[in-house]
Amino acid sequence: MLQLRKLVGYEEKTLIEGGKAAPSPLYLFGAAAVLTNPWAGRGFVEDLKPEIMAIAPELGALLTEEILRRTGGGDAVEGYGKAAICGTAGEIEHASALIHTLHFGNHFRRAVGAKTYLAFTNVRGGPNTPIMIPLMDKHDEGRRSHYLTVHFAIPDAPAPDELVVALGASIGGRPHHRIGDRYKDLESLKDLHG
Repeated sequence: MLQLRKLVGYEEKTLIEGGKAAPSPLYLFGAAAVLTNPWAGRGFVEDLKPEIMAIAPELGALLTEEILRRTGGGDAVEGYGKAAICGTAGEIEHASALIHTLHFGNHFRRAVGAKTYLAFTNVRGGPNTPIMIPLMDKHDEGRRSHYLTVHFAIPDAPAPDELVVALGASIGGRPHHRIGDRYKDLESLKDLHG
């Protein structure tokens, strides 16, 4: 059922941020699959579950393997997220269908030993639509240093009848993180409202 046209990888290493050397480099990774949209050209499909169950587990396993190969393994990954783009012959629901199921995301979650949910985007667009994968810390959704975005594009994808599904990961957080975390904000709100 999975009709895969190609896999695309992305890697980035930041050494200097804001004119100041990073204490340790920030690594960002992406792995994207370009596949045929199984619902394109069929009109409105009420029940998406058969295709979800046929494609999402295989796709989740495949992309998890790709991202772990790039990062060097699940233990190295600190931030993680997912994204999907639907070509113009499909619905946003088609992009959502394959990534918003535990049959997809749990492959990545288990492989990196995560406790948080996978941050996500899902949009519709044509070739070269930016792939924007929001990341968060795999153990702590309030740790703002790992609020990052993996950002790349595929010049020839998605075609109208295709989907792009991607996973993203970071090793490290923003090099000079200095905006605190969610918990300090919550404490300051308590102090304000007594």
